[in-house]
Amino acid sequence: MRPTCPYCEPSTSSSENQPKVIRRGFYRRKSDCRFIHRFQCRRCFKHFSNASRHPAVRHKKRQINEKLRRLLFSGVSLRRSAKLLRVSRTTIARKLIYLGAQAKIELRNRNLEFPPSEVVEFDDQETFEHSKCKPLSITLAVDSTTRRILGFEVSKMPAKGRLTHIALKKYGRRKDERAMGRKRLFETLSSLVNPYATFKSDQNPHYPQDVRRHFPHANHLTFKGQRGSTSGQGELKKIRFDPLFSLNHTCAMTRANMNRLFRKTWCTTKVPARLTDHFAIYAVYHNEVIRARSTSAA
Repeated sequence: MRPTCPYCEPSTSSSENQPKVIRRGFYRRKSDCRFIHRFQCRRCFKHFSNASRHPAVRHKKRQINEKLRRLLFSGVSLRRSAKLLRVSRTTIARKLIYLGAQAKIELRNRNLEFPPSEVVEFDDQETFEHSKCKPLSITLAVDSTTRRILGFEVSKMPAKGRLTHIALKKYGRRKDERAMGRKRLFETLSSLVNPYATFKSDQNPHYPQDVRRHFPHANHLTFKGQRGSTSGQGELKKIRFDPLFSLNHTCAMTRANMNRLFRKTWCTTKVPARLTDHFAIYAVYHNEVIRARSTSAA
């Protein structure tokens, strides 16, 4: 079956008015050595191919897309990925933006395939941008039953503690965008979570107001923060039963599988948008593994 022209809208009134498409040979794509058919529209006389609608159209190194995706959720840095794949760092940086954009769409679509979540755990995970004086907050929401990542938002936040005066002196005042990040996250969750669901979080004073604003009929349970099980690993708690285990375990997995989130690493986030892309790539992989385990267990 021949494809329709992507440039002109086909008429659906009658079959006679349909724009006719004719073959115009083929070409051998250099990136993966595949033969791609060419076509021409008899209405607008424009040429196109079977690959014109593909998201990776005009990619010269599309053969490394899947390899890079696997490296990014396996704890490999961007610089080391460039060396392993024998490409420039500029190519890796551009591929990260492309893969991140595709991962955001895939994460959204795959979450819509599941029934609305009944129990949701959410909290903020902290990292930094270039320096610890410029911290970032990752607001993460996880399905409590399956540990499936429902959504996340990366927001800027001011430094706190002993670094407050140093950060203020070196970089000036830093805007706190965490409230807007939580708002965007809850707007995303509106189509993924039951309106009467149960939300679980720690005792952050801002969380109850956010839940009531976006889910007025939901039940919100708060739990006191606990001590980390290992020094430097605050996600896994040193208690027998953790009421926020699904969330804390997911946060621990992100720090173990994303190089820029390692506790002790030279790889830091330079642009918050790239952290969003990287996190989306990992979130899709995380949900794939969780879904595979639940399917095999059933």
